[in-house]
Amino acid sequence: MNQVSRMDRIHQAKNSSESKTIPAWITFLLAASCGLIVANLYYAQTLIGPIAAATHLSSGAAGLIVTLTQIGYVLGLIFVVPLSDIIENRRLTVISLSVVVVALVAATLASNAALFLGASLFIGLGSVAAQVLVPYASFLAAEEHRGRVVGNVMSGLLLGIMFARPLASFVSGLWGWHAIYAISAVVIALLTILLSRVLPQRQPVPAMNYGGLIRSLGTLLKNTPVLRRRAIYQASLFGTFSLFWTTVSLRLADTYHLSQQGIALFALAGVAGAIASPVAGRWADRGWTRPLTGLAFMLAAVAFLIAYLFQNDSRVTLGLLTLAAILLDMGVSGNLVLGQRAIYSLGNEARGRLNGLFMAIFFVGGAIGSSLGGWSYAYGGWGMTTLIGLAVPVLAFLYYLTETKQA
Repeated sequence: MNQVSRMDRIHQAKNSSESKTIPAWITFLLAASCGLIVANLYYAQTLIGPIAAATHLSSGAAGLIVTLTQIGYVLGLIFVVPLSDIIENRRLTVISLSVVVVALVAATLASNAALFLGASLFIGLGSVAAQVLVPYASFLAAEEHRGRVVGNVMSGLLLGIMFARPLASFVSGLWGWHAIYAISAVVIALLTILLSRVLPQRQPVPAMNYGGLIRSLGTLLKNTPVLRRRAIYQASLFGTFSLFWTTVSLRLADTYHLSQQGIALFALAGVAGAIASPVAGRWADRGWTRPLTGLAFMLAAVAFLIAYLFQNDSRVTLGLLTLAAILLDMGVSGNLVLGQRAIYSLGNEARGRLNGLFMAIFFVGGAIGSSLGGWSYAYGGWGMTTLIGLAVPVLAFLYYLTETKQA
């Protein structure tokens, strides 16, 4: 009898493992979807100059173009993403993407700062659909493959972030800055229809109502030291990432006199940094999360040190600035996967809320970085901007040294 029971348990475990195997096409679809969705947060980064001119924003206020998008994203992470723990995930994704489509149409038609900034806020709010899909993929994956699956999906998301900048510059050079928002509105509308038809349903079993979910966020943050630490790590890196990419297009135009096509090529080079994402996911599965985290901070610090030390307008310096962009993107993208794998391992029932808190905290860092970058470049130039960018990962590395094996 005991032998039969044991065989039954083995059979059930095998079936459970098989049921957690994600088809390759679902992984690819989720990765591509996340990339297309999150790209909307970054189109403006290399278009700050022409958008500010068209909407009559001052150079000091230009950082608001990116900052408000990120604030909208943070609001969505806090108030929308937790719904993925109680609402069917496919339906929540479709509703969120519908908001993005309307906001993109508004941005396309915007002729003044108020309308464009308002549209930016709602683009960020609806784009949290990507952060419904990432933990959705993690839910489908078996524990032993979770780092790989999250790494692959995050590769798509990060490629979307990195391709958004060169694509926006290239399209703007051909048809003006409005065109990228019009194109994205069509793409996201088609994606919404596709996801509504092909994604498997995932209906969570609610443990509490929406009010309880929101109230539980503070408790989760207080009682989950891994979440707090990983969120602070990524907020530090993403703050420097946003500071760099909010200001570097202005630097490239002012110092190197690059056109939008030239800025597009520079931003395209940064895409190479996305290779760190799947590699970090695989190495995290082998237990290398802690040393890789330290490496991420060092890459970011070296990137800004290069940018600070070499500031003339030569071709060599431009090449070194490109290298700095790649190193920075590698550090940020690799550490993001490490952090998400760590918090997704904390349990299924609160995964949406854990992910929402993690992303919200580090996007607050991004919003601060964007705003600070616009201010520092306007009043202290590239030198002040890069010194701030250097100081943040150094301070974060010192905090990282206080981590214990249990943290």
